Amino acid sequence: MKENRFAAFIVVFLVGIFACKEAAAQESNAYTESSAYTSGIGGRFGVANGITYKHFINESHAIDGILNFQGNRNFTIFKLLGLYEIHQPVNFVDVEGLRWYYGFGGGLGAYKYKDTDDSGMAWSFDGVVGLDYKIPTAPINLSLDWKPTMELTPESGVRFDGIGLSIRFVLPSAFGRQLTSGS
Repeated sequence: MKENRFAAFIVVFLVGIFACKEAAAQESNAYTESSAYTSGIGGRFGVANGITYKHFINESHAIDGILNFQGNRNFTIFKLLGLYEIHQPVNFVDVEGLRWYYGFGGGLGAYKYKDTDDSGMAWSFDGVVGLDYKIPTAPINLSLDWKPTMELTPESGVRFDGIGLSIRFVLPSAFGRQLTSGS
């Protein structure tokens, strides 16, 4: 079992390094001023629900912080996730403000089983692939993504059920510089 987790970690790590290298080598796409945004805050809804804050560090690279909650009749878990994302143009459709992204990161949190009162730390490595859409005429950003997770604790294994929809309010440019093709 430990060999499988280690092999999965190595694969995720190597894919992450390759993705960053490829993204750095590519030209970042030009974003029009009406569809560019620097930061947004809102909610993420899916298997786990929570609060999300996304901040672009340049035109194509962003950091996404997610504080989420997941629970059912057997357990509850709170987790803070940090994701590094690379955003790219969607070339097969011409929709202003639409880009796809991929990335990786990790999570740290706390869990509690209700039946046994067992509790502890929750650790994970996370990947993400999705679509990001900034509505050109409104300060609204929508993201639909899939976030596979390699959980280390409480139950080690890989989960593929992390589909989520994020709805964010785009913060005014006074909170950060507006990203345009001239930045």
